[in-house]
Amino acid sequence: MRKNVGKMDRVVRIALAVVLIILAYAKIIPANLTIATYVVAAIIAITGFVRICPLYKMLHKSTVREEPPQFN
Repeated sequence: MRKNVGKMDRVVRIALAVVLIILAYAKIIPANLTIATYVVAAIIAITGFVRICPLYKMLHKSTVREEPPQFN
């Protein structure tokens, strides 16, 4: 499967996942939303690590920059 998550997008996703996990663990997020927050953080982290986002695929979007052709 072709990667559709670029470098900066990947960093933002992983950082956001970490922040959500910290907020849920520190009980800043209400108790009834804690499980949902962990699930969302896990999904965001997984898409960041594997660099494939199913939503981007459905929308035909990609944040990966195309490499310029190498001329030798």
